[in-house]
Amino acid sequence: MPANTHSVTPANNNGLVDAFGRTINYLRVSVTDRCDFRCVYCMAENMSFLPKSEVLTLEELDRLCTAFIEKGVHKLRLTGGEPLVRKNIMGFIRGMSRHLESGALRELAITTNGSQLHRFAEELYDCGVRRINVSLDTLDADKFKHITRWGDLNKVMRGIEAAQKAGLKIKINAVAVKGFNDGEIADLLRWCHSHEYGLTLIETMPMGEIDGDRADQYLPLSQVRQTLSEQFTLEDLSERTGGPARYMLVKETGGKLGFITPMSHNFCEDCNRVRLTCTGQLYMCLGQEGKVDLRAALRNSEGPFALDTAIATAIANKPKGHDFVIDREQTQISVGRHMSMTGG
Repeated sequence: MPANTHSVTPANNNGLVDAFGRTINYLRVSVTDRCDFRCVYCMAENMSFLPKSEVLTLEELDRLCTAFIEKGVHKLRLTGGEPLVRKNIMGFIRGMSRHLESGALRELAITTNGSQLHRFAEELYDCGVRRINVSLDTLDADKFKHITRWGDLNKVMRGIEAAQKAGLKIKINAVAVKGFNDGEIADLLRWCHSHEYGLTLIETMPMGEIDGDRADQYLPLSQVRQTLSEQFTLEDLSERTGGPARYMLVKETGGKLGFITPMSHNFCEDCNRVRLTCTGQLYMCLGQEGKVDLRAALRNSEGPFALDTAIATAIANKPKGHDFVIDREQTQISVGRHMSMTGG
């Protein structure tokens, strides 16, 4: 166990409840804003990343995550940027695994672009990670290179194979992009289910300045579902995994398909999550700019009072829903920060 850390037992209080009665038990943590890809719907090609001096140390991230776990958060997902490019990240993950062992944390998961999985898959499993989400929008190597700008599909595929071999359950996340992958979603679904991977489709979101027009990229998943229904029998499921996806069974494959639809049908009414950036800013909603500075509370006080107060203030101010809009009349981006800053 890392120095200056402690285990906690499962919370036996009412946890974190916002003003709308929603219990907040899911924390998504962006451990770095840096990434080895430059996906066209996520980043500009020439990104300016945060100075390292502004980024929380791994020890500080541990303290913040532990504080949330003590308050009843039982699902922790590490994101980025690309979380596995951060130096010594496996030491942090191994430290977090103590909360799995104590029972205070029910799940420790990761969202990754897959580029580093061939290096870390076995160690991730050894640390208690059982599920990973891999962002993969196409199975065409040339198109993959185009949409990621810097990515290598073969390397990602090797990583996914290594993850499956290590025993990790894999879900593929694909952003539906009009004119790019709308014609191959059915093939992606068949490939995922033939390998026993889940598939979740995501609508593109208006976050951060990119090199292009999001109105040209936006593909409503209602349209995707209608197209898929011409080839597959889709049956809605009541199953939920604690995230925003709505799931259905694909009868022909026996696999599950998830839809995340922040634009065409928001998922705010039962939102149970908040997002922590690598600089210690807590965003109560992905689609709004409201935040609370936990880094200042962490660094300016040795005791827990300031941090506890800041967390309580954040949860009390969690908004009812987001303000995402994509259309030709709305030229302003809804949220100025890039997805890599907040964590996907």
